[in-house]
Amino acid sequence: MKLSLKIAKLGQPLTYRRAWRRAERVLHPLPLEPIFRRIDQAKLAAIQAQSAGSKEHYAKYADVRRWLRLNIIRAQDLKLHRCPPKSVLDLGCGGGFFLFVCQQLGHACLGLDIDEFPLFTQLLDLFGVERRVWTITPFEPLPDLGRKFDLVTAFSIDFNRISKQDWWWGPEQWAFFLDDLKRHLNPGGHVFLALNPSGPKKEFYTPELRDFFLSRGASVERENVLFPPND
Repeated sequence: MKLSLKIAKLGQPLTYRRAWRRAERVLHPLPLEPIFRRIDQAKLAAIQAQSAGSKEHYAKYADVRRWLRLNIIRAQDLKLHRCPPKSVLDLGCGGGFFLFVCQQLGHACLGLDIDEFPLFTQLLDLFGVERRVWTITPFEPLPDLGRKFDLVTAFSIDFNRISKQDWWWGPEQWAFFLDDLKRHLNPGGHVFLALNPSGPKKEFYTPELRDFFLSRGASVERENVLFPPND
């Protein structure tokens, strides 16, 4: 990166916010090893042996240390290691890494996802993470989940697109989805989204969609979108 670009970045609020989050992780650490040691190592070894050598894209999630480390950072950035117990719903929970970390911090957790990848089912069982099988589709409400939540998260979102097609949700689809989520939130509950890039320019949202998120009171920072408390 050119020096002029580096200097320009230093003047951006985003740079300071990211630097402060890194500093907070150091000031309030959440070590990997105590969490990793709570996993049944014999079961984990069997899962990893079964996945070894596989060319399946999802086989990479057998590297449990790698994905726990990432999700520890996510939990730190949401300050879940520095708050009272919460009820957490993770949409598109995958193998359950984020919810496993949350459970070790004393939070009550539920995942929601499709059931297409055996490795994810094995990992969820290994972690003791509860999953509700469901396909999220535009303009269709989520099922009754039996309880409400203080935090709803969705990381590396994939449900807002048609697979292998360059079609992504716009403001109308997101408006229905967010309005429906309100009935699953406790008063004061939050929704946090971490978007995947889309389109030829690999952007996280169109200008129209960004304006829509801002109109809903969201804090928008690159792929991260945090909505204000539910009233």
